[in-house]
Amino acid sequence: MMEHAKKVAFLLAHDFEDSEMKNPYEAIVKNGHEAVIISLQKGMELTGKHRTVSYTSHLAAEDANAADYDAVIIPGGESPSHLIDNKSVIAFIKEMDKNHKVIAAICHGPLLLERAQLLEGRNITAYPELHEELNDAGARFIDKAVVVDENLITSRTPEDEPYFIEETIKKLGVAAY
Repeated sequence: MMEHAKKVAFLLAHDFEDSEMKNPYEAIVKNGHEAVIISLQKGMELTGKHRTVSYTSHLAAEDANAADYDAVIIPGGESPSHLIDNKSVIAFIKEMDKNHKVIAAICHGPLLLERAQLLEGRNITAYPELHEELNDAGARFIDKAVVVDENLITSRTPEDEPYFIEETIKKLGVAAY
């Protein structure tokens, strides 16, 4: 039984980890949800670091309203480093957290959670080499395929995507199929 479709934001910039965008995006759409790609500008052509996929952004971060979304997914790769200094991106993430909406971040995606100051006392995982930095930000780093802490879902690498996607879909209230 499917609940109503959810609206899911993807925070994306150039050089994202291809599969960390492609696979969650396809799973969200396949499960009947609306996927909206938010970047630094509307209409940007964004290409993955392995050049296997590209997407066009639907909306600029400054025009995105967190109240319009049920969840946000943050793919890794180098994309988070391109987004990390954008005040609108960080404000969007903070607002999502304040309203207890699902925030799913994989690989280097949790760096945006760090910049938004959301990690104090939270259990998370990420790309393993980030563990010291994230612990210094107040997180409890757990080296597992997926870690769920209230509204936060985090994973380490592309190998963890099946678990990351499953937990994200589950949090949206729809059984994966």
